[in-house]
Amino acid sequence: MTQQSESTTTTSTSTSTTTRDADETASRPGFAPALPPLAEPRPLGERRVWPRTFHDRLTAPLPGLKAMARFAREGSIRPGREGLADIPRLPFAPAPLPRVDARTVAVSWAGHASWIVRIGGLTVLTDPVWSRRILGTPARITPVGIPWESLPPVDAVVVSHNHYDHLDAPTLRRLPRTTPVFVPAGLARWFHRRRFTAVTELDWWEAAELKGVRFDFVPAHHWSKRTLTDACHSLWGGWVLTAPDGQRVYFAGDTGYGHWFSRIGERHPDIDLALLPIGAYDPRWWLSDVHCDPEEAVRAAQDLGARRMAPMHWGTFVLSAEPVLEPLTRVRTAWEKAGLDRDDLWDLPVGGSRVL
Repeated sequence: MTQQSESTTTTSTSTSTTTRDADETASRPGFAPALPPLAEPRPLGERRVWPRTFHDRLTAPLPGLKAMARFAREGSIRPGREGLADIPRLPFAPAPLPRVDARTVAVSWAGHASWIVRIGGLTVLTDPVWSRRILGTPARITPVGIPWESLPPVDAVVVSHNHYDHLDAPTLRRLPRTTPVFVPAGLARWFHRRRFTAVTELDWWEAAELKGVRFDFVPAHHWSKRTLTDACHSLWGGWVLTAPDGQRVYFAGDTGYGHWFSRIGERHPDIDLALLPIGAYDPRWWLSDVHCDPEEAVRAAQDLGARRMAPMHWGTFVLSAEPVLEPLTRVRTAWEKAGLDRDDLWDLPVGGSRVL
């Protein structure tokens, strides 16, 4: 692991504000689109000061009382008996992790949004959740695809946001507290309270670098909340991981469909693989702003200009009302209808791996 740089305390810079202003200016009539250059990597472990909330980053309002009342009235929280009947058919095929070298990119799906990404010689975990159960949700319907004991040494962790199915304290307690962790703005204090010592928090469009691998934090159409009083007190987003040779993996985290995908693809061209969520989308009137459905995920992959797509965020936890196998059948159909090469849809089973 790379030694953490000396921590310094800084105030949040205007880098991302400037970037957003440039985006808005570029979209006005009479202005030619002009993308800012990628940000210079920030120091690892830098101490930052952030706004109290990030409500201004929401791309859709959070549900109000009327929506809450409708949701409670309709009660469409989980699939019915027929929708759960296909649990035994969910693809689950645990296998040993592939052998890789520093020039190889490989991904292995542990389930939900948890991936083992091998890139630039590093082993990176995304939103690691190895627990059988998370708060407020029934137990996993498929086991973890990669046993914790079979993992190589973890060089870094990236976290997309603080929802319990993406930020799991029992799993993170298994890691050495010196593990480099990359998190959204405002989330470092959660890790510091748990004695992690190498925490780098970033704003949208900011980056850091570890052993030659670049970690860019990019926007998402989502939100954050972990307690009754902390809605949007930390940021949310996805990660673009770029190897020294330019190979690039995009991890979307949790997101609805929207304009950010094309912006991300413009600033990070030639994405080799996009890890995109396809589940937890029904009912649409309630979830469309924050969760892609399978067709939207395929459209997002096209907006990104990604060469390949690997679906995630389905088949692990029952978070919404769609039948458990429906995300897979719909994403396959959408991919075919889009005229895309079947070999470029990496619809892995839980526990499966692919190598670029």
